[in-house]
Amino acid sequence: MFDSILIANRGEVAVRIIRSAREMGIKTVAVYSQADAHSRHVRMADRAVCIGPAQSTASYLNQANIIMAALNTGAGAIHPGYGFLAENAEFARLCADEGLVFVGPSPDAITRMGNKSIARATAGAAGVPVVPGSPGAIDTVAEAATFADEVGYPVLVKASAGGGGKGMRVAHDADDLAHQFTAARTEAAAAFGDDTVYLEKYLARPKHIEIQILTDTHGNGVYLFERDCSVQRRHQKLIEEAPSVVLTPETRKEMGRAALRLAENVGYVGAGTVEFLYDTDGSWYFMEMNTRVQVEHPVTEAICGLDIIAAQIRIAAGEPLGLTQDDLSIDGHAIEFRINAEDPAQDFRPSPGTVSRFTLPGGFGVRVDTHLAAGETISPYYDSLIAKLIVHGADRSECIARARRALGEFDVAGVATTIPFHLEALTVPAFIEGRVYTDFVDTEMGGSDD
Repeated sequence: MFDSILIANRGEVAVRIIRSAREMGIKTVAVYSQADAHSRHVRMADRAVCIGPAQSTASYLNQANIIMAALNTGAGAIHPGYGFLAENAEFARLCADEGLVFVGPSPDAITRMGNKSIARATAGAAGVPVVPGSPGAIDTVAEAATFADEVGYPVLVKASAGGGGKGMRVAHDADDLAHQFTAARTEAAAAFGDDTVYLEKYLARPKHIEIQILTDTHGNGVYLFERDCSVQRRHQKLIEEAPSVVLTPETRKEMGRAALRLAENVGYVGAGTVEFLYDTDGSWYFMEMNTRVQVEHPVTEAICGLDIIAAQIRIAAGEPLGLTQDDLSIDGHAIEFRINAEDPAQDFRPSPGTVSRFTLPGGFGVRVDTHLAAGETISPYYDSLIAKLIVHGADRSECIARARRALGEFDVAGVATTIPFHLEALTVPAFIEGRVYTDFVDTEMGGSDD
């Protein structure tokens, strides 16, 4: 096992990793930008190293500075968390070149699954159903039009190197396609430095179902059941829950086995998530794979009783999983609410600033992952996520009741947050009844998911 791990991230996920590492007896090294000098993850870690100015390109994305920080502090491994360098194959390769263990899959697996058009082809070869789509990258509007005519509108233009909903545009007809194609490429180039896109048939009202997997270097693999992430705005997840209300035990097993089959096909080792679209007729299709731990991993931890971060670290250290699929079962229901510093009344406009009051909810079945405290400042330089509220109950009804109570206790002043949105969502009959699809915000809450 490692003596020391460097966390190449910030915010609540850095705090989350430090907590698991500390329970495992592992020392931690935090890295931070000048804007984060007084952040909680810096205070919690055994050591902390400044890696640059506020801009993420000069700090949290500065691979050379992060590697140097690890070498200078004697860290044996680097945990990337999610975002920033978590799915960067070049960074994973650089870690290996410097004798550092990257807590994640191999650079090859990241490359094969991180590029969405390659991942689609890989999934198809592994016998995993895929949404009808272009066989590879689409370079021109004319090529896009030919594909769209073959499968029928609407179609989805997607960035091959995308993530977080960036570089994704829906084209509803031929007149709309040229604009959306150009817009997706422009957005992809700005977000990822890669304007490559491909096309898929657009499913109008699917559920977004994802399977959490763990695989080790000894040939063992398990799936930790599913999460339903259908409450989204502009492809950004807002509420996630586990398990899904629509999956039968048989479908759950089929999807779980498909996810593990795909992982085996690419030699995947570590924690990962295989994402699917579940259509209204019960058919399901591979969408993409996230080669990292996800923001919503706590809901899976709640229903399985496992520490996914600790499992990641043990796997990276070469230890076996120590459990089989038969050891796993679903305990109750869990829902996660992303608390962002955004104003739902102003089209979710970011709301940076100083938090004057920050009172967290508590009680039975309530967990809050955060890095904030009253008096601290939310920087405009980074993601707006300030906390995650996770509630766990014996069933979904108890979970919803607990969520209403906990959100009502969650008191934040000084900045706007998404708490009012979540409270409103819990009053919507479609949500209460589990009739939630990826268009929920648009159709049930008067939002826009364009």
